[in-house]
Amino acid sequence: MLRRFELYRQKTTRTKFTLILNDFDSAEIERFKEFVVNEPKIYDKYPSIYKTASDVVETARKPRRPEKRGENSVIGILKRLRAFFNWCVRRGYLDRTPFATFTGIGSEKYGTPYYITIEERDLIADFDLSDKPALEVQRDIFVFQCLIGCRVSDLLEMTSGSIINGAIEYIPNKTKNERPEVVRVPLNTRARQLVEKYSAKGAEKLFPFISAQKYNEAIKKIFTLCEITRMVTVRNPKTGEEEKRPINEIASSHMARRTFIGNLYKKVKDPSLVGALSGHKEGSKAFARYREIDEDLKKELVSLLD
Repeated sequence: MLRRFELYRQKTTRTKFTLILNDFDSAEIERFKEFVVNEPKIYDKYPSIYKTASDVVETARKPRRPEKRGENSVIGILKRLRAFFNWCVRRGYLDRTPFATFTGIGSEKYGTPYYITIEERDLIADFDLSDKPALEVQRDIFVFQCLIGCRVSDLLEMTSGSIINGAIEYIPNKTKNERPEVVRVPLNTRARQLVEKYSAKGAEKLFPFISAQKYNEAIKKIFTLCEITRMVTVRNPKTGEEEKRPINEIASSHMARRTFIGNLYKKVKDPSLVGALSGHKEGSKAFARYREIDEDLKKELVSLLD
């Protein structure tokens, strides 16, 4: 992305512009932010940038038109750039990060997490997919993920060796560099049965996983077949506006993690206990989003007024 930005600056300044660490100031960050936001339009105006940038990274694919990015995506990109400059300071390549005087990153905004109930999870788990064996495998993986609450990137790497004394143990990929803590999740009866079902096939991995994209596509098909199609309120990540969507159209692997966390929190109402199983640290902003006051609890509260 920085390479594309550099080529874009060459086009707009009509010079052999080069990105240099010491010259990258807060004004350049602001220009980069505008580039990130407006990249679809820039692609239409300067398509040659993308052909050149593709050659640089030695890819044979035809360059795709970038999609419009939502506010959270832009913030995430800027945070990664900030992390890079912080690293440069620690390594002694820079005396000061340009983000020291840049205040335009902002903070991510998320809607209330949506997830399926335990009853819906069990409906999916028990649904007869014997005539669709490939889909049955992906269903089993999704249900297992609902039972241990890991991210899909961690699930991909799990093997039979990940099970120690009846529990899954793993260090979350997302936090292993800054907080390499082991997450241990005991396996319940259904989770053990799913592991045994596939361990008999002698595979190295716990499950015969396909690509993340096809896994998400399979999850949507499974929800549709199981007629789990209720409407949920979500925040559109690109527009930031609230909208109503059938849950089967937006189901994904991350819903399995939300299902694990959301249903556990309903049962125990203790973020430290749930966080010990999900890998969230105490006081995590991400975990705070799962602290939804569910409908049953709202009814209990209102009934106190009777």
